[in-house]
Amino acid sequence: MPLELDLDLQLASAATNLPSLAQFEHWVSAAINGRRARAELTVRIVDRDEATTLNRQYRGLDRPTNVLSFPFELPGGLMPDDPICDLLGDLVICAEVVEREAFEQHKASSAHWAHMVVHGVLHLLGHDHRNDAEANVMETLETRILVGLGFPPPYADQSDQEPEITHDTGSI
Repeated sequence: MPLELDLDLQLASAATNLPSLAQFEHWVSAAINGRRARAELTVRIVDRDEATTLNRQYRGLDRPTNVLSFPFELPGGLMPDDPICDLLGDLVICAEVVEREAFEQHKASSAHWAHMVVHGVLHLLGHDHRNDAEANVMETLETRILVGLGFPPPYADQSDQEPEITHDTGSI
């Protein structure tokens, strides 16, 4: 059964040539694949200042980060089959950081965007990487999903490939 997805894409960035809504929906759907019948989430694309502010506020780190995940917490008294339980939460992705990382890691821009979306959605689904065992599970899932989407394994060394830069994000 196909996933019923309600994705709110918020563009709060001056970056151009961002992935399309259809690409974000495709990547989110691949990450959720079979784990839910319905899902609702927001993906907000931000610039460096907003990413830094949120990272400082929620993680205590005074620098921008690539992706922040804010899982929805079920209010008391609701049952898991309540329609509000379709809400996964929010992803905040910093366009500048994603582009810089793609370049530095010699990855195609689209592959790194897909990775950040998949990584963030897996966090919304309860996965984490606080220790080696969790990291191994999460990285295995990420790799399986991204390879299934036609991208190279995200943790493989791709330094022998020319980086693909398609987004105009300015200097970092």
